[in-house]
Amino acid sequence: MSKSHRHSTYVEIMDTTLRDGEQTPGVAYTPVEKLQIAQVLLSKLRVDRLEVGSARVSAGEQEAVLSIAKWAAKRGFEQRLEILGFVDDGKSVDWIRNTGCKVINLLVKGSEKHCRIQLRKTPEEHFKQVGENILYADKQGLDVNVYLEDWSNGMRDSFQYIHAFMTFLQDFPVKRIMLPDTLGILNPAATTRYLDWMYSAFPKAKMDFHAHNDYGLATANSLTAAEAGISGIHTTVNGLGERAGNQSLAEIAAVIHDMTSRKTHLAEKQLQYAATLMQTISGKRNSSNSPIIGSDVYTQTCGVHADGDKKGNLYANKLLPERFRRKRVYALGKLSGKASLEKNLDEMGLELDSALHSKVLREIVRLGDKKKSVTPADLPFIISDVLRTPLMDKVKFIDYQILSSSSKTPCASVTISYNGEIIKSEANGDGGYDAFVKAVRKCMKKFGVTVPLLLDYEVRIPPGGKTDALVETTISWEGDTAPLRTIGIDSDQIAAAIEATLKMLNLVVTKQNS
Repeated sequence: MSKSHRHSTYVEIMDTTLRDGEQTPGVAYTPVEKLQIAQVLLSKLRVDRLEVGSARVSAGEQEAVLSIAKWAAKRGFEQRLEILGFVDDGKSVDWIRNTGCKVINLLVKGSEKHCRIQLRKTPEEHFKQVGENILYADKQGLDVNVYLEDWSNGMRDSFQYIHAFMTFLQDFPVKRIMLPDTLGILNPAATTRYLDWMYSAFPKAKMDFHAHNDYGLATANSLTAAEAGISGIHTTVNGLGERAGNQSLAEIAAVIHDMTSRKTHLAEKQLQYAATLMQTISGKRNSSNSPIIGSDVYTQTCGVHADGDKKGNLYANKLLPERFRRKRVYALGKLSGKASLEKNLDEMGLELDSALHSKVLREIVRLGDKKKSVTPADLPFIISDVLRTPLMDKVKFIDYQILSSSSKTPCASVTISYNGEIIKSEANGDGGYDAFVKAVRKCMKKFGVTVPLLLDYEVRIPPGGKTDALVETTISWEGDTAPLRTIGIDSDQIAAAIEATLKMLNLVVTKQNS
């Protein structure tokens, strides 16, 4: 390498959701899912590089990598695909070459302790085998990146080993050196110190940083690495990974853009889409307060905050929700103030006189005191209760039947009244509620009403094990500018979901006819 790669304008993002992210307990992707994830990350999110799997793992892994490589080749993405390989006398190289991929991330020992105890080899023996595998990979036409596994411990306990290994590698065709904090032991001060040592000793090396989040410091350490001039940062969507997970893609994207002078090629507006997709595929729900992608992170709860935003956007920072195709929400509950209610009424196109406004606010606070969840979708019903007038639902469920059986496909029938006209439909589904929603869609289609897509379905059951306890079902539906969230409460879980569905339908038709 003829020049220093330190402090370039752009930080490369190498995402390893498909490899390290699959090491999350209980997570495994099918080949079709892997291809879908790869397409989103490369085409929509525009990550620079994608680690798509590990060599010689399974037949399913090979099938997935083959399909991704075939898709990538048609779009000129071959050099953006990388596969973890091992020091195994060229077997990983052959496996990778046969899939059509062009880059191997060769896993080697980055600490003397790992080398001597796990491999039971001297450093000289290990270096020699690594060199042979690199030369073989180069001969087979693969680019080689080297993963120094346990690098952070190696820097702390055996820098002379790291220095000897890096010196050895200078004579080989290596594109990048990857520096993993394998056990998440670093803090920003140590990250700065170790990277300064690496760049002082090997200024021409192109290096990546790979953070783990065991102490909750992954983003802090990755930010430090970016400020230190690292060429690439490794990420996973939603911070997936074993133990406490890896560097969150969304977090480091925002941090680099807002807190450094450097840039990435990432499309920020696709971060939420990728997060939601991975939540669905992995089955691992994101915490509601996860930075950037959490369901609550653009929600203001305190009435003082709503008032400040109304008067001058006083409680906003650079993380504006519109950057990520999100929208600011003002929660309703016991901490709500006049401004919070006004924000929600404005959003729904509702106007109340001052007396009714005060009564509705008092009712919201009362419900909040009883730990009741209040959403904007509940406002028409609360107003109706305050006025002591029945809410005239345009849509009503006259009757419904849902059948789930171990021997038959779940099915449902529903009879719906809309503006006095009654229609009945039936449908099959993957489950009872799925069949019900499909039957509802058929009915509403006949009325000329489009039912929005379901985004999320959450059930909350109070602890204690009582089978007759009230169930709270929260369903999020696709909206024009932000998800529509409705809540149903009943001792029957399906009935609670149906109540939430009915609220959604009435809100949709009210908006459609307004």
